[in-house]
Amino acid sequence: MLGTVTRRSLLALAMAAGLGTAAHAQPAYPTRPVKVVVPFGAGGVADITIRIVSEKLSEKLGQRFIVENMPGAGGITAARAALSGGADGYTLTMLTNGTAISVPLFAKLPFDPQADFVPISTLGTFDFLFVVNAASKFETLKDFLQQAKDKPGSLNVATVAVGSSQHLASVLFKQETGADLVHVPFRSTPDALVSLLRDDTQLLIDSQAAVKSGLEGKQVRAIASSAPRRSPAMPDVPTVRESGFEGFDVTSWNALFAPKGTPQPIVDTLNKALQDILREDNVKARLLDLGIEARGETPAELSARLRSDIDKWRAVIEKAGIPKQ
Repeated sequence: MLGTVTRRSLLALAMAAGLGTAAHAQPAYPTRPVKVVVPFGAGGVADITIRIVSEKLSEKLGQRFIVENMPGAGGITAARAALSGGADGYTLTMLTNGTAISVPLFAKLPFDPQADFVPISTLGTFDFLFVVNAASKFETLKDFLQQAKDKPGSLNVATVAVGSSQHLASVLFKQETGADLVHVPFRSTPDALVSLLRDDTQLLIDSQAAVKSGLEGKQVRAIASSAPRRSPAMPDVPTVRESGFEGFDVTSWNALFAPKGTPQPIVDTLNKALQDILREDNVKARLLDLGIEARGETPAELSARLRSDIDKWRAVIEKAGIPKQ
């Protein structure tokens, strides 16, 4: 009798364990298409980057990763759309260094990138180029800064919109060098480029992809780059640091995030897939052609990057006295 009871008890325990395992088992991911919300318009560097990566994710994970463009100030529209999609791994979003700038720049940002999203991985990093009119006398950054010293307020620096990463790069540049420069914002890079070629402005700060046509047509000349080390895309262009300004570092990045509450196994699946994709030679080559260095990170590393950039740009914005938007 005791043996029978024992056998029945063991059988019941085994069945319960099996049921518990089944209850906690995660279904395969993904089982249907995944939407990736991008806070920029079609055709830009961020858009092309995410489309290259999404195509590879589709191949690797067996479901379509569909890019949806939702441009808007501070990435607010895209962030709201991503958060409304739920935390099941089927709505993801791109956040960037611009997101880190938005936190201290906006008086009231309707989302908190650190509290409302979980990091998956960076996709790549890139720097900004400091370019001048090829017909100008400025051969080096030191030449440019010497005139800024000799004739304070005589040189104009062009970037896209106030509050953009490019604008903040110009602000940090002025803070680090002490140069008396006049910032001139434009609605688009083509507009800023025209101003440079007309000599209405004397320096343009933007991404390699944005000024690529001008570089290839030899209309403009790159005299410096913003990252701590030279870009593998343009190894002949010295960094601002090489001109003696060790505190200058503007490294832009784009990355994939998911709404808070997304199951960790899904985050892990996506991170592993991205790490593998970003090591592929053809992916690295395609991104480098845009001036982007393919770079995957762990969620913890990406979280630290976001937190560090928020603190950094808050200090720059407050020191410059840039009003809240």
